[in-house]
Amino acid sequence: MSHSLEQLLQFVEENDIKFIRLAFCDMFGVQKNIAIMSSQLRHAAEQGVSFDASAIPGFGNVAESDLFLAPDLDTFALLPWRPSEGCVGRLFCNVRYPDGRPFEGDGRTLLRRAEQKAAGAGYRFLLGPECEFYLFETDERGLPTRVPFDEAGYFDLAPIDRGENVRRHICLTLEEMGIQPERSHHEQGPGQNEIDFRCASPLQAADDLMTVHTAVKAIAGQHGLFASFLPKPLPGKSGSGLHLNFSLLKEGRNLFENFEESPDPVAAAFLAGILRRVPELTVFTNPLPGSYLRLGCCEAPDTVSWSCQNRSSLVRVPAATGMDCRMELRSPDPACNPYYVTALLLEAGMEGVRDGLPLPPAADRDLFAGARPVCATLPASLAQAVKTARESDFLRRTLPGRLLDTYLAQKQREAAACAGAPDPHEYEMQQYFERV
Repeated sequence: MSHSLEQLLQFVEENDIKFIRLAFCDMFGVQKNIAIMSSQLRHAAEQGVSFDASAIPGFGNVAESDLFLAPDLDTFALLPWRPSEGCVGRLFCNVRYPDGRPFEGDGRTLLRRAEQKAAGAGYRFLLGPECEFYLFETDERGLPTRVPFDEAGYFDLAPIDRGENVRRHICLTLEEMGIQPERSHHEQGPGQNEIDFRCASPLQAADDLMTVHTAVKAIAGQHGLFASFLPKPLPGKSGSGLHLNFSLLKEGRNLFENFEESPDPVAAAFLAGILRRVPELTVFTNPLPGSYLRLGCCEAPDTVSWSCQNRSSLVRVPAATGMDCRMELRSPDPACNPYYVTALLLEAGMEGVRDGLPLPPAADRDLFAGARPVCATLPASLAQAVKTARESDFLRRTLPGRLLDTYLAQKQREAAACAGAPDPHEYEMQQYFERV
């Protein structure tokens, strides 16, 4: 919903909203925020709010440490888990330099530009994320343990599925915040859950995904639990993915409709563009060392392939009708920065459209049964993903140099540190478990 500043100020006053959280996402997918008193909202909207960027990894240094948060008034939502008296609202922000220029690392700006570029060519998109997470028990001090909340499996019911009421509470909370959950269920791993919400424009969907992360962790905490979006928190158990569903529209028509019978050439070229570039993007879609322990199974294929319905392909076109028709990329995981990933995927797909890229033959068999197919694969480790990204002309053309260099340098350090640890999984759990 679009808000003018005066409308928002009136709403804040009438509803006794005392605090406003100004939220943004750092380079590495972690949401940050600063709370201001509601009396400062007008100043924040008109002038921005400065912060010490040198304290945010990748955002700045001591010599040039000032950046500003510019609230996007259309993203206002109340936080239902906060007190109802003197309640708390939230606004997502764009990040800018003191002179008003967009900061190179601001994912919202990158994604908005990618959408606008495609719109200039007559195309728009819908994005529907499917987000998985684990619920763990907490100890007597409220600190997270590594004990899953239950031992249920895929689509199980209560009482073996102990997460039913937690998911219900999360879905109702998201509805209060203006996000429409469509499906929720227990996933394959013990304590693993999934919540899918209605597709939206790419920028709104990325904002919604960050909201889901925050809401899931907050509601889990109210139930005495800890929620983790780590891609592989339990060795030998199912990893958590972030399947991304894209619909491509032109003049109101979904170009993925009837794809199995008669693929639209533009939709085919878009899908082919993503297949061409996805190995180069994997350092962004799968950003942690443990991300690569998840790849290579049915739910997270590592072969650069596509198919209609076949879940062992990296990209599949599910059986659907009308506006539900889409392509689904199955490799990303929820530790990623969704703004960067979505912007890069849109650019890759539209590059395929501009090049008229032909779609390779479909992989219509189980790629995990029998001999491995002879086709390209995703990088097998974070170190390999960094190397592939450094060799990518596409990334150099698409991302600001400062963003790319900073991001890859950090990921190279993380890969080396984990590889050098006596127990890489234990190292990853200590580094990321409570933050992701």
